[in-house]
Amino acid sequence: MMNDGFTLGLLGLLAAMLAWIAVVDVRTYTISDRINIAIALLAPVYWLSAGVPLWPDAAIRVGVAVLVFFLFAGAFYMNVMGGGDVKLAGALALWFTPFEALTLIVVMSIAGGFLTLIVLVAHRMRRKEGRPEVPYGVAIAVGGMWLLAQRFLNHFAGMSVGN
Repeated sequence: MMNDGFTLGLLGLLAAMLAWIAVVDVRTYTISDRINIAIALLAPVYWLSAGVPLWPDAAIRVGVAVLVFFLFAGAFYMNVMGGGDVKLAGALALWFTPFEALTLIVVMSIAGGFLTLIVLVAHRMRRKEGRPEVPYGVAIAVGGMWLLAQRFLNHFAGMSVGN
């Protein structure tokens, strides 16, 4: 990392934004375009701070993010995911390597499955009619937080007590 303190601050800011998204999505079932744009625009700042080469690494991240966006746009088209969720997944993918983006999708899918089960059980216990809404931004935030936790823990794994 070129600037450890600033880079960790950016990762902390991303974590805070993901926590905010999860809380707001549970309350309102919406994810603001403004926060999605902020996440996307902060990714290049993170790349510069972390020393990610613009070519080919950053370019590959952009390509993967576009792929993630279109993958989830298909879910939006099938009416199983909201537009804010699609934009968040694409913006968040900018922060990660291709392997990490794949891990994001896997962790988010597992978290989304558990979240959906919880929502379904709560929906049935309340004897509500119709199809329940799932605040999938929570699952996306969990996937992002999982990866951020890995980076944070790995950052300190090589440090000894004397450092």
